[in-house]
Amino acid sequence: MWLIMILHLFIGATLAGSAVIAALVAGQDTLGAILVAAGAGFVVAFPVSWVVAKRLRGLS
Repeated sequence: MWLIMILHLFIGATLAGSAVIAALVAGQDTLGAILVAAGAGFVVAFPVSWVVAKRLRGLS
């Protein structure tokens, strides 16, 4: 569980930042659109972190 949370710190920041950049490039520059993009990246990072942690544990 601790590995998932540590990975989520990095993966969540990366996905949220990428989603915000994608929203801004698409012309969605309102606060609501930026918050939705950041929240979506944050939420999507949970299953991604779980898969990465699962694979890392399988390698060791």
